[in-house]
Amino acid sequence: MATSKKKRNWLIFGIVGLIVLLVVAAVIKGKNSKTGETVETEKAALRTIKETVEASGKVFPKTEVKISSDVSGEIVELYVQEGDSVTVGQVLARVDPEAYNSQVERAAAGVNSSKSGLANAKSQIEAARASKEQLEAQLVNAREIHRRNEKLFKDGVVSQQDFDASLTNVKQLESNIRAAEANIRSAQQTAQSNEFQIKSAEASLKEINTTLKRTTIYATMSGILSKLNVEKGERVVGTSMMAGTEIMRIADLKLMEVQVEVTENDLPRIALGQTAVIEIDAYLDRKFTGKVVEIAHTANNLVSSATGSVNLTTDQVTNFIVTIDIDQSSYKDLIKPGKPYPFRPGMSASVEILTNTVKDVVSVSIQAVGTRDKEEEKAASKKEEKVNEEEASTASVAGFDDLLEVVFVAMPGDTVAQRTVKTGIQDDDYIQILEGLKEGEEIVIGPYAAVSRKLESGSKINKETKEDKDKKKKKEKEAEAKVEVEVD
Repeated sequence: MATSKKKRNWLIFGIVGLIVLLVVAAVIKGKNSKTGETVETEKAALRTIKETVEASGKVFPKTEVKISSDVSGEIVELYVQEGDSVTVGQVLARVDPEAYNSQVERAAAGVNSSKSGLANAKSQIEAARASKEQLEAQLVNAREIHRRNEKLFKDGVVSQQDFDASLTNVKQLESNIRAAEANIRSAQQTAQSNEFQIKSAEASLKEINTTLKRTTIYATMSGILSKLNVEKGERVVGTSMMAGTEIMRIADLKLMEVQVEVTENDLPRIALGQTAVIEIDAYLDRKFTGKVVEIAHTANNLVSSATGSVNLTTDQVTNFIVTIDIDQSSYKDLIKPGKPYPFRPGMSASVEILTNTVKDVVSVSIQAVGTRDKEEEKAASKKEEKVNEEEASTASVAGFDDLLEVVFVAMPGDTVAQRTVKTGIQDDDYIQILEGLKEGEEIVIGPYAAVSRKLESGSKINKETKEDKDKKKKKEKEAEAKVEVEVD
């Protein structure tokens, strides 16, 4: 009985002692625990920053020609397939020429008919001239007779009737000659009209022959048949009256370009000749180089109504097309026997256009720069009289109309001082500081919630450098890997 009571006492003492130890440990931990926001810090340093504009688009041949038929009809011959290499002047296809052959024959008959009319008019001219010559000879003879009759009439040898008859014959012959001259002029006019008809008929024949020749479709450039839209036996519409049927496309795949859409906010930073880094989805982990060669002057989504008025709604993003040539030297290793063209029209691509570069400038991580409302800062500044004059002198007001760009500088005593800064260009990781910060100053770069909302001048912090954070992450990964090994 006494032994049982003794064991119970020892158990009670043990439990009480354990509780005391836990309380003491908690008190010690509370005394040793740090107060304030745990933040990550980094020093401002000199860096080279490259500003870029990112955009996406498609790969296109630098030169691509659409081939359409000039005439309508059925495709009776098709000599190429998609992907074939063609040379300029090569016959690609034929449209049924039968209807145009009959038109050529009819036009040729029209030319012959006009020539026949001209020959007939010329013969009429010759006949009229011969008739005039005959009348002129008769007139000469009639005048001689009339002169003799005139002398004999004065001598009283011939009668008045004979004299009048010879005079009437002369006048009649003169009238007939004038009529013959009119016939000659009429025949000449007819001949001239026939000459014009011949020219018109020959022009029609030439036009129909040209149309007949256009039933044979030729390659207008050398390259690759990148697209074939028809099959043998299909009917196509010619381009004489409207937009004809696009039969095929020929592209020069040796020279390729990327066309991307750039927003109106980024467009002012882009200029001709700027270099670009190009990534094409078909080639993972591979980058190509290029150069800006063309910038559109009109927005890609500018729409005009049927009446010609421009749609002025602003509910859509305004984009402009920027064209970038792909540098051949950046992909020459991809050109192999049997695969001379590594790129195909329509491949997806993304680009980074290098718009500006600055070297050896003070810069910090992008996440280190936060914003504060100007009005709130003015109200808070009245309560911050404790900020020393040196800190105040290094601050400069910059930023947006209603916002200040700020960073938080780590100060002695594990506190921070809010510093207003003026920023410049930025890349994916760092941003240029033009005013308000010096090289080597330690600043808070995270977490985001602390920089964007929580921190203010005088806030207590627990510093954790980027190196410390990297070591911590490394240890955590090692611990996780060790646990996974033990589980296995």
